[in-house]
Amino acid sequence: MGRLEGKVALITGTGGGQGRVAALRFAREGAIVVGCDTNEAENKVTAELLSQEGFTLYGYAPVDLGDHEQAKAWVESAVAEHGRIDVLYNNASAARFAPVQDMTIEDWHFTIRNEVDLIFYTTKYAWNHLAERKGVILNVSSTAAWGGSKVAGISAHSAAKGAVVSFTRQLAVEGAPAGIRAISISPGFVATPGTAAFMENPVARAALLDGVLMDRPGQPEEVVSLAVYLASDEASFITGSDIVIDGGLLAI
Repeated sequence: MGRLEGKVALITGTGGGQGRVAALRFAREGAIVVGCDTNEAENKVTAELLSQEGFTLYGYAPVDLGDHEQAKAWVESAVAEHGRIDVLYNNASAARFAPVQDMTIEDWHFTIRNEVDLIFYTTKYAWNHLAERKGVILNVSSTAAWGGSKVAGISAHSAAKGAVVSFTRQLAVEGAPAGIRAISISPGFVATPGTAAFMENPVARAALLDGVLMDRPGQPEEVVSLAVYLASDEASFITGSDIVIDGGLLAI
């Protein structure tokens, strides 16, 4: 029996990166996985990968979770099909980067919309269903919430991920009477398709790994392994925390 056997897990951003790895791992652990992504083609690839292992990726794409009506429709469709929500894994995000003086107002609001607003929307519409199941909310933040970076241009991203950590703490306070646990996860530099350009640029790679004690990027599987534990009943006494997984970056 898997660690998440029979749990209905809503995972955002299943079209690639950590979301794809999460969909596969959660299914292997026995969860019923409901995914979504803005990229329909890549989400289909994830569905095919699950199918090859005998699993089903429920949900649909494209979904723009920054539109509250689309977020509501996705959550409600999951409840209509499966009757409950046990885990809400807010993984999806999108950001734009530029030095403060060069960042456009549009890019600032794009980042806040796609790293903060979408988490509020899914959480809002899933909340009562999570309360019925004494469920778990996992929000993906970043070490950008805790420290600056020598790679210029992450001000909007830092502000958004800091908001995710604070929002999660308040969710834990409001959720405790209903039995809802809320935890944020703050990865450091992780090797994904979205960070490939940084990985391939020696200057950017060196800057991003500066101070990382393990001297390498993290792997999506390492972050998702933590998420599996936090979503499971084994972590029943953990709520309101931000769990950093960064190869030692913040130790110095």
